[in-house]
Formats: sequence, C-alpha cells, structure tokens
Amino acid sequence: MDIATLALFAGALLVAAGSPGPSIAALVARVLARGVADVLPFLAAMWLGEGIWLTLAVFGLAMVAETFHAVFVAIKWAGVAYLLWLAWQMWHAPVTREAEALPRASSALKLFLAGMAVTLGNPKIMVFYLALLPTLIDLGRVTLTGWAELLATMFVVLVGIDLAWAFAAAQARRLLKSPRAMHLANRAGATAMAGAAAAVAAR
Repeated sequence: MDIATLALFAGALLVAAGSPGPSIAALVARVLARGVADVLPFLAAMWLGEGIWLTLAVFGLAMVAETFHAVFVAIKWAGVAYLLWLAWQMWHAPVTREAEALPRASSALKLFLAGMAVTLGNPKIMVFYLALLPTLIDLGRVTLTGWAELLATMFVVLVGIDLAWAFAAAQARRLLKSPRAMHLANRAGATAMAGAAAAVAAR
C-alpha cells in the first residue's frame, strides 16, 4: 500500500481517535484514580478492539456486524454497566495509602474485558471503520499485506494518542498529593467515568 494512502488513513484516525470520547474519558478517569500501570490491560483491549473493527471492514464483514447487531448492543450495555460500577468505586474510594495498591491479578482481566466492551460497543468507532473508512480507501483492493500495513499504522496512531492522554493524566495525578486533592480527583474521575458510560449509552 502506498505511503499517501497510509498517511490519509493515519490522519483520519488521528482526528477520530484523538477527539475526547467515551474511551478517552474512561482512560483518563482510570489513570487519575490508579495510575498508568493499572490501565495497561484496558489500553490493550482498546487497541485490539479497534483492530477487530478494522479487520471486519477490510475483509468485507460489515454485513456480519449488522447481522449480529444484537450481540454488539449487548456488549455495549455490558460496557456501560461496568463503567458505571467503576465510577461508583472511584466515587467511594478511600484516599489512604492502601487505596493506591495495585489491583489483584483478577482485576487485569476485568479491565481488559471492560476496554473490549467499550471499544466494540462504541458507535463512534464502529462508524469510522464500517462507514467512513471505505470512503478513504478502496477496501476491495486491499491485500493481506495492505491489511497488515493498515493494522500497523492503526496501532502506531492509537498507541501514540492513548499514551499521550494517559501520561498527561498521570502528570496531573502527581500534582494531587494531599488526601483532599486525591478525594477531589477520585470524584472528578468518577464523574468522567459515569459521563463516558452515559455517552456510550446515549448513542
């Protein structure tokens, strides 16, 4: 695939993924509450979920997505429910040192599933890959090599965007040293998480 096509795809994805939405709000809220290390499973799921949507678009499986629409609706509502549960936890989280401990190993799987649910159930992402992408690229002429190049470009763009948001939130978190500041950060993060859930649910 030529560089111009990949650059066009990267630019469109940069605009679409870089604008704050439910996924970014959930990401920032989680980093404010627990730090960057805690959010890595969530990020991995977000990137994998977008890779799934790209693959569906490239290999002409948009009809499959439409056929199994109810499945994606169920995934969407599961993601909404989990985001609301996280928001409730963050709202009531203590601000002692124990609250900063890393989560149990089982939490990584829960975060991964939450990230996958938010990504697969996010209409903004769905529309980009199944409706907008075909207007940018002639998907009928994309080979396996071209798909791999698109996938690699997608990962580079998403990793750059999401890590930038995560580290910006982490810097803000470092400024919040006092218990009162952490309490306010938890409340702000909970509000953002609930807002992300509402944004997903409203679409």
